[in-house]
Amino acid sequence: MCRTASDGPINTEQLELSQRLYSYLLAHTPEHEVLRDLRHETALQHAGRERNQVAPEQGRFLAWLLETLGARKVIEVGVFTGYSSLAMALALPGDGCLVACEKDEGPLQLARDFWRRADIAQKIDERTGPAVDSLEALLREGHADSFDFAFIDADKRSYQRYFDLLLQLVRPGGVIVVDNVLWYGRVADPEETAKATVALREFNARLLSDSRVSFSTVPIGDGMALCRRL
Repeated sequence: MCRTASDGPINTEQLELSQRLYSYLLAHTPEHEVLRDLRHETALQHAGRERNQVAPEQGRFLAWLLETLGARKVIEVGVFTGYSSLAMALALPGDGCLVACEKDEGPLQLARDFWRRADIAQKIDERTGPAVDSLEALLREGHADSFDFAFIDADKRSYQRYFDLLLQLVRPGGVIVVDNVLWYGRVADPEETAKATVALREFNARLLSDSRVSFSTVPIGDGMALCRRL
């Protein structure tokens, strides 16, 4: 039987990301001007909710993944003000499509403004309402096994349901990226019993035995699970 990293001694000397080092990282992360402007505008219009938006290094990582995979058809579950969808749409070819699933109409107004400003609105297929309903509708419309890539960053308690539906929509060999799987360290704290934390712990545990995917968790931002459909 294969062993996991927890079965034996491992190197626990990990890089500490101090504020100085993080500032250096940001200074060496390519960020399109329109993405930077959206990030600043989000901080102004949605103060206190900035954590709902991916960090610049995450946005660049998502774009790099799409470029590397040659992705043309993408689903995003959880849009907020559109930073991640904008980063990904900019990386898609001219005939690419990103299905953007978001239930909250408020922040979508800002997302739409910046999609138009970046001239990528034509690549966006916007689906408002509960994401489960949108994903089930895509299956009914005949989109099974057709997406190259999916990104989940929405209600943590629904992650497993989103993931199961996306595995039907993403093609074999396609990739699903799941954000917030380290949840600011709360998943490793046994005293943390909030519903979202428990749901993420359960999701992470299921990934270990999910024969439908191969995956790796990387400590970018708040932790991202990279899952390839087998």
